[in-house]
Amino acid sequence: MPGPTQAGLFIYAKDLERVVRFYAGLLGMVRLHTDPEFCVLQSPDIQLVIHLIPPAYAANITITVPPTPREDTALKFFVTVPSLAQARTLAATLSGSVAEQCWNGPGFRACNAVDPEGNILQLREPCLGGG
Repeated sequence: MPGPTQAGLFIYAKDLERVVRFYAGLLGMVRLHTDPEFCVLQSPDIQLVIHLIPPAYAANITITVPPTPREDTALKFFVTVPSLAQARTLAATLSGSVAEQCWNGPGFRACNAVDPEGNILQLREPCLGGG
């Protein structure tokens, strides 16, 4: 992909590699760069920078299994996937989840998903006929 991306998102993680595997696997993203503190993932639609939470802060964060959704955040991003059913199955193998409850929007069907550390995102599946 020529030149720097025009938009993206930072996600802070206690377990960098686990969170990278989730987003790369679930969204079919490619690693552009990895070092001990961060990893850049790219797809045709979005770039994610997964950044390690510094150890001094990470010591005070508890990650549960399954992850407790972090519902007290002001931001939630969405990504379109080919199939919510396939994403639900895949997310479970990557230590995350996709909710069963879905709703329809204009031209898509949507569900919330949770990554291995509890960050919430929305997955959208295109619907023929406008939703």
